[in-house]
Amino acid sequence: MELEEENKRWEEETLKPALERFPERKAEFMTTSGIVIPPLLVPEDQDSDYAEKLGYPGEYPFTRGVRPSMYRSRFWTMRQYAGYATAQESNRRYRYLLEQGQTGLSVAFDLPTQIGYDADDPIAQGEVGKVGVSISSIQDMETLFQQIPLGEVSTSMTINAPAAILLAMYISVAKSQGVEISKLRGTIQNDILKEYIARGTYIFPPKPSMRLVTDVFRYCKMEIPHWNTISISGYHIREAGSTAVQEIAFTMANAIAYIQAALEVGLRIDDFAGQLSFFFNAHNNFLEEIAKFRAARRFWAKLMRDRFNAQRPSSFPLRFHTQTGGSTLTAQQPENNVVRVTLQALAAVLGGTQSLHTNSMDEALWLPTEKAVRTALRTQQIIAHESGVADSVDPLGGSFLIEYLTDEIERKVEVYITKIDEMGGALAAIENGFIQAEIQESAYRFQQAVESQVETIIGVNAYQDGESQKPERLTVDEGLEISQRERLVKFRAERDSQSVSERLSYLEKAARGTENLLPVFITCVENNVTLGEICSTLRKVWGEYQPPVAI
Repeated sequence: MELEEENKRWEEETLKPALERFPERKAEFMTTSGIVIPPLLVPEDQDSDYAEKLGYPGEYPFTRGVRPSMYRSRFWTMRQYAGYATAQESNRRYRYLLEQGQTGLSVAFDLPTQIGYDADDPIAQGEVGKVGVSISSIQDMETLFQQIPLGEVSTSMTINAPAAILLAMYISVAKSQGVEISKLRGTIQNDILKEYIARGTYIFPPKPSMRLVTDVFRYCKMEIPHWNTISISGYHIREAGSTAVQEIAFTMANAIAYIQAALEVGLRIDDFAGQLSFFFNAHNNFLEEIAKFRAARRFWAKLMRDRFNAQRPSSFPLRFHTQTGGSTLTAQQPENNVVRVTLQALAAVLGGTQSLHTNSMDEALWLPTEKAVRTALRTQQIIAHESGVADSVDPLGGSFLIEYLTDEIERKVEVYITKIDEMGGALAAIENGFIQAEIQESAYRFQQAVESQVETIIGVNAYQDGESQKPERLTVDEGLEISQRERLVKFRAERDSQSVSERLSYLEKAARGTENLLPVFITCVENNVTLGEICSTLRKVWGEYQPPVAI
């Protein structure tokens, strides 16, 4: 009671007179998700179950982190998302990054690869190698990982619609290197639902696409137990314009749909939950982002326990990769992006991420140069080795404001999940356009706030100083597309066409049936069937997804 009276005295005698003398900068302080920020939080503002909500690091509900020692024992995996032009060019960049101290690879594929076309397909013209590396065949994948021991590195591959096919190629390359595939470590994004929501690199309709996802779950459970079979992605949802709350809510709704699909094909929750991982964004609202990661962990642990009745300890921790916010970077005054990325990376670390990619300062302009990538990697290394934030298991745990924001985000996520459940789940909410409309509305509101200067973007709508000097530019040689096509023509000419025909015939039969397609893909790529040929066969069986037309 004495503490409560002292808090009231402070508010009346000190806070209110100070605000009258020095008016607040804004009429209302709130996060990007609309959570009001009180001027001060004091102990009695917290719920009575405060200690239970916090728990201990490495223990349920994992609010404070998934490992008891967090970064005191091992830093997060430092990845730099990279890939452009041909496999040879990207391989050189990967080896450069590993030499600079990167501890995991993260592969970006070009647009034709992402939507299942070979480099020599007419539809691929002008796009080969532009936003990622071009991979059409097992030969390309072998070149991509040349002199990189797959048994010793963790590899993340950002690929969705044809994810199972690229994983088949990776497995085949590992086998050719003499690596036991059971020892492979890494992640395949394999998150098709967010493609229908926010990103657009889908190929097939939802039902067969979900079959490919669960086929990966089933195969990896038996053959690659340390592989993350999916990276359920909020990143692209946030890049499309969602709030922090929506990022977590819609990602969790998708996760529920994947789990239910896996249960329907006969898997038990504890068979695959430990191989699920997540991919989140880190934006500029520093404290909200930290709280967002904590809320996601707690929500997931409760979901596993209360909704899906998981029993195995490995089923409860939410493990996630973070990438700093590409949509927050500005072409104006691009050097300011170094500061933005540093704040975002620090929020991810204080929020307890398991791996991290830091964007380069020039990514709002073009593909990042080696110098810009090195600076982005050094940002992570400085945070790890010089800032001291990795010395504590949970540096901000117990902060009244952090815990308040964590509670509010979790509460708002629960409201969304209840609403989506009432619609019939994530697939139904996608089909009726609810999730897309929510994201679009949030993106519109934010853009209005920027244009009216309610939101300040340094160098864009405030503190403008004309055109700043553009940094060094990385360009992709247009001739690389021609050489990639020529290699593919030669690859086809030298293979056993009869074997290819037989493999594609069997693939068509298997696609019409129910067997797990991942072993079929492995056999196909090992017999020199290309990515485009596999996807063309599947298109013939399943058709292509056509999004609803909104007027």
